Amino acid sequence: MKIAVDAAGGDHYPQNPVSGAVLAVQESDNINIVLIGPESDTRKELDKHDYPEGRIILHEAPEVIGMEESPAQAVRNKTQSSIVVGLGMHQKGAVDGFVSAGNTGALMAASAFILGRLDGVIRPTIATLFPTVKGFGLMVDAGANLEVKPEMLFQFGVMGNIYARDIIGIETPRVGLLNVGEEKEKGSETLKKAHVLLEALPNFIGNLEGRDILSGQADVFICDGITGNILLKFGESIPDALKMLLMGVIKKRQLDKEQVAMVVSLLEEAFSPFDYQKVGGVPFLGVNGISMVGHGGSSPVAIKNMIFNAVRMAETDINKKIIASVA
Repeated sequence: MKIAVDAAGGDHYPQNPVSGAVLAVQESDNINIVLIGPESDTRKELDKHDYPEGRIILHEAPEVIGMEESPAQAVRNKTQSSIVVGLGMHQKGAVDGFVSAGNTGALMAASAFILGRLDGVIRPTIATLFPTVKGFGLMVDAGANLEVKPEMLFQFGVMGNIYARDIIGIETPRVGLLNVGEEKEKGSETLKKAHVLLEALPNFIGNLEGRDILSGQADVFICDGITGNILLKFGESIPDALKMLLMGVIKKRQLDKEQVAMVVSLLEEAFSPFDYQKVGGVPFLGVNGISMVGHGGSSPVAIKNMIFNAVRMAETDINKKIIASVA
């Protein structure tokens, strides 16, 4: 299996993408890596590591798409960027998948333009993992489609269900539709019609409210891109908010160093199941290929696990299953 890795993506390139690629080939004999980016910088970083000879090769892509650049303009103007070159290689069959911790918008735009849509898919979507007290849940859509139709929400449910089952490993994922109430008559006309369509899924559990997310009442949460992106950014703010509240209480109670260390240790243990590094990255579902994006600050371990997820998607023929299901 050959996976292309964006060596110029993320906040810590080329160090973290290169280190993650090395970890991947060290842990698996079945993976070969193509590192795509400015070759001189990537080579300098790769030379710092020991890795199986011939398992990692470099491919020149001199242009870099910054994290703050306009996605559409960057894809259009930087045709020699690592994202455009890497996805082009994947589209031609030179690699089995592409992973990046770079500009999410640019990667989504390039994936849709270069790879195209799977047969029958109305719109590709971003699926993201969201922490719950029962582990990670999958939220679809997380920002790709701001306006949706009932049929799109149904397809989000189908694609999310397949990914949760085959890649995350949940045998029978519970699929729920985020709404303003549990009753099927609640919500907009779009949500009402989507509910009717989603009832065709045997594991659809109906409407869910906001309070059902963190409590883990479903494994796959279906919503439009506005709702999903707001929830995603809200979720990302929770740890810092809890830290501020906790520090305020610690200061008020005047805890000593040993007590503070105990509290910190307990929090770290409690939040360990939500460690993003274990997940690595999330997919663009519905594109005609395997394109995955990770957090901009992805560590080498996160990059490695994103590579492994891309391999699992290829090995399970997830796109064939999506085509069969949406049809």
